[in-house]
Amino acid sequence: MKLPITQKLDDLIHHHAISLHVPGHKNMTIGYLDALSLKMDMTEITGLDDLHHPEDTILESMNRVNKHPNYDAYYLVNGTTSGILSVIQAFTHIKGRYLISRNVHKSVFNALDLTQQSADILPMYRSDKSYQYLAPLIDTKMLRHQKLAVVTYPNYYGECFDINQCVKQFHDYNIPVLIDEAHGAHFNLKHFPKSALESEADYVVQSYHKTLPTLTMGSVLFIHKNAPLKDEVIKYLGIFQTSSPSYLVMSSIELAHQFYNSYDSSLFFEKRKQFIETLRQQHFEVIEVEDPLKLIVRANGHTGFEVQRYFEKNHIYIELADDYQILIVLPLWHFNDRYPFETLLHRIKTIKLPKKAKEKLEPVLLPLEKSVYVSKYINHAYWININKAQDKVLAQHIVPYPPGIPVFWKGEKVTKNMIKLMQYYLSHSVRVEGIKNDKILVKDE
Repeated sequence: MKLPITQKLDDLIHHHAISLHVPGHKNMTIGYLDALSLKMDMTEITGLDDLHHPEDTILESMNRVNKHPNYDAYYLVNGTTSGILSVIQAFTHIKGRYLISRNVHKSVFNALDLTQQSADILPMYRSDKSYQYLAPLIDTKMLRHQKLAVVTYPNYYGECFDINQCVKQFHDYNIPVLIDEAHGAHFNLKHFPKSALESEADYVVQSYHKTLPTLTMGSVLFIHKNAPLKDEVIKYLGIFQTSSPSYLVMSSIELAHQFYNSYDSSLFFEKRKQFIETLRQQHFEVIEVEDPLKLIVRANGHTGFEVQRYFEKNHIYIELADDYQILIVLPLWHFNDRYPFETLLHRIKTIKLPKKAKEKLEPVLLPLEKSVYVSKYINHAYWININKAQDKVLAQHIVPYPPGIPVFWKGEKVTKNMIKLMQYYLSHSVRVEGIKNDKILVKDE
């Protein structure tokens, strides 16, 4: 019997692949996960409590994840997605509309589709560094009759904005706030950005597995002690998560929080400086953002997809590439870690990009204006070649992955510019959910 997944993973291990991507344990070289054993893959036997009705062991563990005195922590074994689905579902029967940032994760749109709810979409500021969506532009005229605001902080590229002011503006209009802080589980460490937990947002969900040494799917939902619908949210956590939660994942969250509490960032910044210097010696342009864990890297005349391929030829795997740059997620280096830092530097030094004429690449710019998302169930749809899809209505979202942020939404009419961007993705072998064999799913009219 062929084992394609196992074989591919074995190949990566055999070639000593170096991780500059999530999860935060970086191929088990960061943190304390060596304390785990597969023998710990147990179930709810006597003494191990029940995640969906915690009374002792799990309850005590969650109570110790005390990042902020105003919040209670709830373990998520199905990732941040399960927390987002639960909060949005809890507000379904409340009068009003949802209010969301344009750069929310696809799970937010999935939640809206599940609940058959519509949302007002906030206009956005664009970053001058990454050229990606940065922060919502909040027009108080829009803040009427909304029941929940959903905002992403930081953005995928590690860029931050004044989240305290953002939350305050919503709260001034009595709008509860869910912050998707998937990429900020390490925030509040010394010399790192402040967490959204400082903003008094009603709900903050963090993907521990993305930046801390936790097994994939390990996340934490923080619920403010004064948040509305707390019991309703907890009820849906039991619905959207598996009834057989992984004790390995829960234990890894516990170990990651121990790591977080005792972390000394001094070695991290020493190695980060050395790594940046090595990249620049190889004539890469390095863009530093608010989160020191993220680096944007460019090479003159080369797209991000081209740079990614040259890194991978040297068995270095980065988080993502776009038309303009690559994104690196650094390890939280620490004393006695097992990360192959010297090997990383050596491999960077062996990357030889072919020289190109100095041409200025222009990034693909996504729309910034406000909009409305109307959740509709499309009964009849068919696949059509992208080149023939103009003026057709999309029957599913178009989502480059990573980062998992829809660029076009189900229900939108396909335009020439949309076709041009999708063709661009295909020509650069970008993984895009919603495109299959050069075709997209459209409404059958």
